[in-house]
Amino acid sequence: MPHKPFSPAAIALLTALTMTAFAANSLLCRAALMQSGIDPATFTAVRLVSGALTLWLIVRARDGATRGGAAGSWSSALALFGYAAGFSFAYVQLPAAAGALILFGAVQATMIGFGLWKGERLRPSQTAGVALALGGLIALLLPGLTAPPLEGAILMAGAGVAWGVYSLRGKGAGDPLAATAGNFLRSVPLAIALGAAFVSRQSWSGAGVGYAIASGALASGVGYAIWYTVAPRLSAIGAATVQLSVPVLAAAGGALFLGETLTGRLALCGLAILGGIGLVTGVKKRDPANGVK
Repeated sequence: MPHKPFSPAAIALLTALTMTAFAANSLLCRAALMQSGIDPATFTAVRLVSGALTLWLIVRARDGATRGGAAGSWSSALALFGYAAGFSFAYVQLPAAAGALILFGAVQATMIGFGLWKGERLRPSQTAGVALALGGLIALLLPGLTAPPLEGAILMAGAGVAWGVYSLRGKGAGDPLAATAGNFLRSVPLAIALGAAFVSRQSWSGAGVGYAIASGALASGVGYAIWYTVAPRLSAIGAATVQLSVPVLAAAGGALFLGETLTGRLALCGLAILGGIGLVTGVKKRDPANGVK
């Protein structure tokens, strides 16, 4: 089915809104865990439930039927749940900027690593990019006064690997929005089970639940719906490149709204990681519908 024509200005606006929504997930999660008293398991459950409901309603409104529950798969839902849970528990310790940067790096490393395992070959500039990004990540995590907590970094890296697996599994999906809706619906019982497992540590507040709903319904559900509308209208290189803005937006938002400090170490390592990934994705074709969400 051909895509309806959008003006360049509309494409730019929708792309900016989507990247802002993706970065907002980090800010909403960090704010909820630090300022509202909600625990990470409850945040995860509310986020996934509200995201599932929002995506189901969007697919139903688009198609006039509840197709969202039929699409997707349990294995993809498990990867989605692993991402969401690791993301929430990591942000108990990590500032928004460092968390988004580690997540983004782990997602891209997973997808690039899978390509190498499948026999893809890197050009010299891509090899240099991988080395630059890996060096930046190692430098960020080395012990020191400004290094992010190791436990949180490991949890976020695990979340990034899970999202990378989810993205790889979604390649070639005929209807990525319906598949995402179905995967969110399947993740709901997993999220409820997580909440039950941590019921002894459960805590929540109206503000925390509100942050989680905003993350699930708006930053995730509506954000994905916009992305799957605009991504097919971008080139593969363009779609990969614009996602480099997500950690930058998260860092700026953390400084503006959460009072986080942008250290020189984070800035330099971030430039190395994002620059290295840019070298890789700038010459290698990518599926525009997949990436950091």
